[in-house]
Amino acid sequence: MMLPIADLLISPQTMAAIDGDAAASGIDSYGLMEKAGQAVAAGALRHFPEALRHVVLCGPGNNGGDGYVVARALQQAGASVELFYLGDPGRLKGDAARAYADCPIRGAAIGTYSPRRGDIVVDAIFGAGLSRPVPEEVAAVIARVGEADVPVLAVDLPSGLDGLSGQALGAAFHAVRTITFMTRKPGHLLLPGRELCGEVEVFDIGIPARIVRAHADAMIAENTPAQWQREIPSADADSHKYKRGHLVVFSGGPNATGAARMSAMAGLKSGAGLVTIASPQDAMAVNAGMLTAIMLHAVEDETTLKAWLADKRLSTFVLGPGFGAGDKARKFCLALADRHLVLDADGITSFRDNAQVLFDAFADGPTRLVLTPHEGEFARLFPDIAGDASLNKVDKTRAAAARAHAAIIYKGADSVIAAPDGRALINANAPPWLATAGSGDVLAGIIGGLMAQGAPAFEAAAAGVWLHGLAGQRAGKGLTAEELVAAVKPL
Repeated sequence: MMLPIADLLISPQTMAAIDGDAAASGIDSYGLMEKAGQAVAAGALRHFPEALRHVVLCGPGNNGGDGYVVARALQQAGASVELFYLGDPGRLKGDAARAYADCPIRGAAIGTYSPRRGDIVVDAIFGAGLSRPVPEEVAAVIARVGEADVPVLAVDLPSGLDGLSGQALGAAFHAVRTITFMTRKPGHLLLPGRELCGEVEVFDIGIPARIVRAHADAMIAENTPAQWQREIPSADADSHKYKRGHLVVFSGGPNATGAARMSAMAGLKSGAGLVTIASPQDAMAVNAGMLTAIMLHAVEDETTLKAWLADKRLSTFVLGPGFGAGDKARKFCLALADRHLVLDADGITSFRDNAQVLFDAFADGPTRLVLTPHEGEFARLFPDIAGDASLNKVDKTRAAAARAHAAIIYKGADSVIAAPDGRALINANAPPWLATAGSGDVLAGIIGGLMAQGAPAFEAAAAGVWLHGLAGQRAGKGLTAEELVAAVKPL
């Protein structure tokens, strides 16, 4: 499926190449700058009608050129405008120099700007063109604007934000709104970038789609149903429980059964036809007293598990929630190497000392393994990848997925889902109140339920994360894991 241009995520370096190719194709690059600046000026007037003074901060590159167009357009619209610049505007080159020459406002050095009530700041200092910490004089302005609580409209990206990683480079503006052009960057979605950008608006300045797509990394995008919906089975007229798969969730001991039950219920609510909890003998009575629609089967050890696996209809398993870390978890996991497995929590931790054994067991054939580590668990399985400061979260998740031959969900408020073939999605629909005890158990169950129905591992993982976020939105603030499960619905 071909995504709309605005849905793609493109690195700042790639966007620079797109701009270069657009100019080389004969497109008027100054005309593109004019459209960008006019769009920002219109956004400032539309979204901040209460502004008494429009303060445009211009940098030493093309982002600054956009700013000079913004200042001119605002003044022509009758707004009160003041302009402040970084560096010597007389040394600008190319389109930025032309934008400066066309701007009737001469401005003053950026260090002289003093915020006051009624200001709206248009940040056109660096945008995506920054790869090092902001200069001290810019950091000082960022601090003054923040202290004065003056709203900021960012051009492309808030200055100080790395458009690839979403990390602040020393200091960064906290924008109320960001207007970017043609596509978003990963830093618009990855934290803390998502919060620093505020509301993000994508404006088409007229670069042909063929040029954008020629450079776009089609393997990375925001996690939305457009990415996976075709691969998620939906109920049809002749659907019945045996067509929708059988999911098995392993329970812990008598004092640790709740996590498995929440996971199992999430699998059932996400559409699995049958769900069974595999329970040790000493937890059978506890589980039996709490289950209705979910079935129960005694699995005490590796021997009884392997005997049960003679039933090939048992295709998908969830192991980890409340199970306990250690040798038993490792043995159970390896016994399931020819099935589909969602490995979570204690299951992941059980392989911290020899992750390669796990990876080797699932290395052949189609991807069957889904791993759901949070930051600490990710570092236990992939210490070298986690410790590589040159990699952003997307890069790390991709590298881990390739090594493990697994779909990886690097969990967090900006969860990244990656496949061994390099596909990666950044999730942005999870509300902050989703971070609560038991939430991860519910996620594992949703993914297991989708895989049981026949969804491929990567698509099941991505859909599971998105449906998990949607359930969190439905349940609302202050949710518990039990309320989250109740809010789970299939597509």
